[in-house]
Amino acid sequence: MTRSAGEGRLSLFEYAGGTTAFQALALALHERCLADPVLNHPFSHPGQHPEHVQRLGTYLAEVFGGPPAYSQTCGTHFGMLDLHARQGADDDLGDRFVRCFVLACDDADLPADPEFRAALRAYMTWAASDVMQYSPPHSKVPANVRMPHWTWEGPT
Repeated sequence: MTRSAGEGRLSLFEYAGGTTAFQALALALHERCLADPVLNHPFSHPGQHPEHVQRLGTYLAEVFGGPPAYSQTCGTHFGMLDLHARQGADDDLGDRFVRCFVLACDDADLPADPEFRAALRAYMTWAASDVMQYSPPHSKVPANVRMPHWTWEGPT
């Protein structure tokens, strides 16, 4: 697979292995979060959508250049942020989530290429910060937030 600059460069989605890779990543991330003593509660509560893992994989796939299946079938970025908002989360929840994500990339056998992994980690660091900014109890998520899209170079 080529990842060189220019017209023939694969998206992060394609380079990872497509939908199957992101579903494996979502499952591995969910399992890592369930095993974490702080992340366990938000990942195991009874109100969680029954297709949470599949939806997470669809969301991540879209962010990294895959089809817009999340936006077409599950909702908007606003909806995702609003669902996670106002939880009064611990300050280290975002860092814990990023650590679980990095380890889940290994668990899911995603390519170990350093540039690829750096791009994934940069997104998740940004995303965790984005979610955490709406954690205080009276936070309001702006209705016009756009679905993030991430490339080898960062956000687009």
